[in-house]
Amino acid sequence: MANGEFRFFLSCDISLPLAFRVDRLLHYPVPTAPSPQDALMANKKVPELFVECKLYIDGIPFGLPVSTRLESSGPPYFWNEVMTLTAKYRDLTSLSQLAFTVWDMSSGEDGHIVGGATIFLFNNKKQLKTGRQKLRLWPQKVADGRIPTTTPGKVPKNERGEIERLERLVNKYERGQIQHVEWLDRLFFKAMDKTKEKCERTENLYPSLLVEFCSFEHRVVFQESGANFYAPAPVSLSNQLVTVWDPELGRTNPSEHKQLKLARSLTRGIIDKDLKPSSNERKCLQRIFKFPPTRSLQVDEKQLVWKFRFSLMSEKKALTKFVRAVDWSDIQETKQALELIRKWETIDVADALELLSPDFESEEVRAYAVSILERADDEELQCYLLQLVQALRFERSDESCLAHFLVNRAVSNIEIASFLRWYVVVELRDPAYARRYYSTYDLLENGMMKFARDDGDEDGFRLWQSLTRQTELMAQLGSIMKDVKQVRGSAQKKIDRLRQLLSGNFSELTNFDEPIRSPLAPTVLLTGVLPQESSIFKSALHPLRLAFKTTNGGTSKIIYKKGDDLRQDQLVIQMVSLMDRLLKLENMDLHLTPYRVLATAQDEGMLEFIPSSSLAQILSEHRTITSYLQKFHPDEDGPFGITAQCLETFIKSCAGYSVITYIMGVGDRHLDNLLLTDDGRLFHVDFAFILGKDPKPFPPPMKLCKEMVEAMGGAESQYYTRFKSYCCEAYNILRKSSSLILNLFNLMRRSNIPDITSEENAGLKLQEKFRLDLDDEDAIHFFQDLINESVSALFPQMVETIHRWAQYWR
Repeated sequence: MANGEFRFFLSCDISLPLAFRVDRLLHYPVPTAPSPQDALMANKKVPELFVECKLYIDGIPFGLPVSTRLESSGPPYFWNEVMTLTAKYRDLTSLSQLAFTVWDMSSGEDGHIVGGATIFLFNNKKQLKTGRQKLRLWPQKVADGRIPTTTPGKVPKNERGEIERLERLVNKYERGQIQHVEWLDRLFFKAMDKTKEKCERTENLYPSLLVEFCSFEHRVVFQESGANFYAPAPVSLSNQLVTVWDPELGRTNPSEHKQLKLARSLTRGIIDKDLKPSSNERKCLQRIFKFPPTRSLQVDEKQLVWKFRFSLMSEKKALTKFVRAVDWSDIQETKQALELIRKWETIDVADALELLSPDFESEEVRAYAVSILERADDEELQCYLLQLVQALRFERSDESCLAHFLVNRAVSNIEIASFLRWYVVVELRDPAYARRYYSTYDLLENGMMKFARDDGDEDGFRLWQSLTRQTELMAQLGSIMKDVKQVRGSAQKKIDRLRQLLSGNFSELTNFDEPIRSPLAPTVLLTGVLPQESSIFKSALHPLRLAFKTTNGGTSKIIYKKGDDLRQDQLVIQMVSLMDRLLKLENMDLHLTPYRVLATAQDEGMLEFIPSSSLAQILSEHRTITSYLQKFHPDEDGPFGITAQCLETFIKSCAGYSVITYIMGVGDRHLDNLLLTDDGRLFHVDFAFILGKDPKPFPPPMKLCKEMVEAMGGAESQYYTRFKSYCCEAYNILRKSSSLILNLFNLMRRSNIPDITSEENAGLKLQEKFRLDLDDEDAIHFFQDLINESVSALFPQMVETIHRWAQYWR
């Protein structure tokens, strides 16, 4: 500051990496008054803390997180560690945040969260924050980088005490914003120390993290890269920026709007019919057609698509982009667009699903999408049924074309009817859309009651009754579980009580008056429960494992759960089943096990029981996976003493689930939720964490445990090479269908499934996993690097990050 000048740097001109210093943690553990139990607490484990730091840009994670070393010498806990991120200052936006989460690893391998806090890197004047920052930690919360954040590190003004006021003055003093007067400074700091001691005794203290941001010779002002900037003449002797409100900001430019309307004028239709794109324009259009469904079009891209709309009518991939380019508020433009849509090349079912998303409100467009769905056979329709029921939320009327389409297909297929009924029943509890789903339920009931089978075996009434009796069965099972949970003692006592109830008070369940259709497989008719073959799983919720007799003389084993939300598991298994179908269409059978899951309420449901053992149990009893497989499929001449077919099944199933769990971002993988069948099929269960969420720190990129690699002969064997080949091939096959998978997830975004509704960018997170910016060859190299990175983390290495990944599987 000299002669009234304000000197500063622009953030877009700073190519240095973002760096800061993590100093210390204060007031942890929170001080408490001494008690007689202090002697007992002497044996408590010493906290072992580290700080995880993440950068968020506009609410989205950017780059990899960094972490401090473990510290156990406190309190207070000192790190004094400089952290450097890969991002540069020029990459930042005005809404960039740093998120700090403090973890305590003393309680076990998983550790627990001490607290988290976030801080914006720029203040409300768009100046980069510098110097020391004291952040309040929100207890037992991971730092939230979204906007707005739920873990702000800065204490609100109305909650600030005397300590915060003094610390803010010290920060200004250290940054040179308060003049240094030596004798006055000594008096101030002496008085401040006394005041802090007094406040610490009287005020409620909370854990706080001290960090220090880099300082520069001049202030750093935010400026986007590439933006035009004209340095204004000095207008004030003050060194503070002045915020001026522009009343025209956000308004439509009349000139641009007029030009846009002229370019789209109906009178240009005659000219546009003969327009053909140039080679450069053709390249731009092809690039637009490859955009994922999560990508919206810019103004110039919309103009380009509209300009060549007539020449694009023969390209079915262009239709969804054209619909996005239309101004649906313009009546004349809407009329012309609908005429073109009817003449357009027929699109695929995957693209029709995109037109049913909440992005499209036009009833005519949605009706067109339904007409495309009519071409799908029943097997394919069942792959999308869960999402189509969710799409009913986005319709403009209760009795929409989509609702009538679903009911018409259900009337002629009992499986679709059964699943549609249950999907609708679950949504009846949503107050915002209850009326919509009650209307659909009535349509389904009326449709089934009027239906008569051509062969006359069953009329519509009996068909509908066979479905409603499923609800009665679920109610009875709920009563049994409630009774069993009240039994105190060992698991065997609960099992004995279950069998007693099935043979006594609920003996009508052993032989049904009429067969009941299985909720999981409606074509299977259940005739009763076998009490002696039914049991209970050892877990907190005590799920029932029930064995049902069937009309064909066989048995059907079903798991009944109460108190757990199975809708997320249902969604993941549906995606596994869909991906299995997509792979098989390319002649690639990876021996996946998409067992059936059905949520019958928000806290109740059924799962298909697959005879299998967890890897934890197998390793406990047989020490290795190889020994377990040798027991069931021995072959002295085969690889590792196992039949070649069994080993191939194991390798393929490992590859399939490795790819799928990576794409879905499945978390919390451990040896208890990885199961293996006698014939070598490995599969995953329990999907409480998806889309990158994981209760454990430092999850590896792919869920591949050491024991699985060892069963293939190790990382240098030919069988492991074959495993990697299957992974890469499956990854590229699924990338081709990325639009279908993304469209299905987009239809679920307003469902009440926790990990989807809580994640605003669920579709983008899923999209990132497909790496659509790469061609097939580059995608193979990318996925091979992912596998190598994950597997190398499973064996002893002298790299700290890799060591932390290895902790995940312990």
